[in-house]
Amino acid sequence: MNALRVVPAYRHGRERLYVCRPDGSNVAWYDREAARVNLLGEDSRDDVLQALKPFLTGPVTVGPPSVPTPAELARLTLHPDDDLAPNRPGEALLVALDRDPGPAHRLRPDPRRRALTAEQTVGEALDRLEGAGWHTLHSVPLPGGDRIHHLLLGPGGVFAVHALYARKTRILVADPMVTVGRREAEPLLRRLRADADRASYALTAEVRPVLALAGPAEVTATAPPRAVRILQDTELAGLARSGGVLKPADVEALHGMARDRNTWGRL
Repeated sequence: MNALRVVPAYRHGRERLYVCRPDGSNVAWYDREAARVNLLGEDSRDDVLQALKPFLTGPVTVGPPSVPTPAELARLTLHPDDDLAPNRPGEALLVALDRDPGPAHRLRPDPRRRALTAEQTVGEALDRLEGAGWHTLHSVPLPGGDRIHHLLLGPGGVFAVHALYARKTRILVADPMVTVGRREAEPLLRRLRADADRASYALTAEVRPVLALAGPAEVTATAPPRAVRILQDTELAGLARSGGVLKPADVEALHGMARDRNTWGRL
């Protein structure tokens, strides 16, 4: 077998190493926590172990996966570059700041860093909902340079969650306008509804928009906003208490579609 490459994937602090052919298809994966190398074909055993040799720590079990879960099967069918599941909260901002950190000394804080703080705060809250049939994807790219900060999928439906930095700041909502402190109001709710509509089209399923406020001092709404839920980051756990919208098989199918970058490129 030609040279194999090892691709790490991180999810909620758990690392897996996927062993890929040059064309990107997977032949095995190494679960560090379980100390097991899962082979998709016995004929690749020696090549896989040779590729993983620098990463193996102690004795491991080697063999075929007993019963691959739907999530594993979805992961294995994707090229690593197309799989959005390993994205960290604020992935797009982390990459942008790494490429262009900006000047060392600024008169005002870099707004990208505040936005990153909001996405990480909200993303970590959503990641804690994992389990019981819920999944979260971060930094889902949309054509034209836009993106959905977080996509939450579970028994209660699909939610497009937009994180907004609001630490110790008053928030005024007058649909579609949102005012953060003394800054100029912007039609943020209109954008959130449009992004949710685009996601609904891509997934052929209803996607509901959520505005998640990270650490606001006070939130005032002149009237209930149309079709947008507004929650503080401490209230996001309430989304997992909703159910009865999607069956487990539907959730897994939608998650498989949503994690594929090509799903969003067709918009």
